Amino acid sequence: MQGFANLMWLLSMALIVFSGFAFIDAATRREDAYRAADKKTKPFWLIILGLAFVVNLLFPILSFLPIIGLVATIVYMVDVRPAVRQMGGGGGGWGRKGGGGSSSDGPYGPYNGRR
Repeated sequence: MQGFANLMWLLSMALIVFSGFAFIDAATRREDAYRAADKKTKPFWLIILGLAFVVNLLFPILSFLPIIGLVATIVYMVDVRPAVRQMGGGGGGWGRKGGGGSSSDGPYGPYNGRR
């Protein structure tokens, strides 16, 4: 029985971290990127993901509300986040300055071959 309790605690912590990451990611994106991607508004997603985070903190994982929060978080991560990132919605961009660029870009700018 102790193993099951430990597994449920680990799942609960993973769910809290997952929803917290989604909330922080949504907060760092630009408002106009949500509208450009036609994915509701930034305040809408902040409210939904904030509620999901609070529900995950307050309720055990086997109750109904954390499952709804998980679904909302998955929808954001799978559907909304890629669309907003594609619109240049801030955040992200770990590798290069500005987050964009071509696959042929070098460390000092675009690679033009032997021209």
